[in-house]
Amino acid sequence: MKTHIETALAIMLAWLASATVRATELPGPIVSPQWLARHRGEVNIVDVRDDPASFARAPRFAAGNDGNTLSAMGGHIPGAVLLDFGKVRVTRRIDGRRIQWMLPDRAYFQALIRGIGVQAGRPTVIVPEGVDGNDLDMAARVYWSMKVYGDDRIALLDGGTSGWLRSGMPFATTTSATSAPGTWTASAPRMRYVATSADVSRAIGHGQIVDARPMPFYLGLARKPMVLAAGHVKGAVDMPPDLRAVVTGGSAHYLTAAQYAGIFRHLDIAPHKATITYCNTGHLAAGAWFVLHEIMKNPDVRLYDGSMHEWTTENRPVVGL
Repeated sequence: MKTHIETALAIMLAWLASATVRATELPGPIVSPQWLARHRGEVNIVDVRDDPASFARAPRFAAGNDGNTLSAMGGHIPGAVLLDFGKVRVTRRIDGRRIQWMLPDRAYFQALIRGIGVQAGRPTVIVPEGVDGNDLDMAARVYWSMKVYGDDRIALLDGGTSGWLRSGMPFATTTSATSAPGTWTASAPRMRYVATSADVSRAIGHGQIVDARPMPFYLGLARKPMVLAAGHVKGAVDMPPDLRAVVTGGSAHYLTAAQYAGIFRHLDIAPHKATITYCNTGHLAAGAWFVLHEIMKNPDVRLYDGSMHEWTTENRPVVGL
């Protein structure tokens, strides 16, 4: 009798464990505010922003044609931990050159993610401010970095904090005085997601190279100070940021795979061809990488980490008007 009871108990515990795992399984690379509201206590919530002070500042709303519109970013999802985007990228020396805004090494990145309290063994939802596409790309850069270092149980919150607030969800403006030390562990970097200058050079004329910047930068009509020559990598096609997201009521949202497929036909982008994405410093390129790799399910997409900053620092050729 005892053996039967122990067996039944073991089966029940195994079922409960599997049910918990199923309950916290991410539905895909993007989750909605409603999904996160249901599973908020079962996931890590990482709030990414470049204005950390707004994390503890009350948001402001203004009445709009489509309801309450966020007029000033503030507050955060209860239980979220804050990740300062300024700490996500570092300066590295490559072939004797000082290249900024690069992927940190394994030890640094693990310490950063553990330092904000991210726990191993549970999925992570990365939350941008969500006011515009730039915010989505910022969160995509964190997503890509975690992916490089071995984490596949990650998703982005569609609409970000802005969408969460606009949905009428609860928010907080205070942070916990103490947070449990994080246990998140980085693996060795998975270089299949990363492209180097040499990879880009080899891809010219042979692979698909996607420029993720606004058209004026692609054409060479404008450039950022850290990019030493205006224009684009030879053979690259442009995927402008304003075609990667739509802003509604102050919240930025991704499009559907079918919508992206239609856009790509006009841009002459093959959604399932081996691709390298780049921008000025690897920020906007993360958004293009996310769309192609995660939404379009293209398994062979790499992000050129150094992007045009590194490319032009190395005095490699560019093409413009």
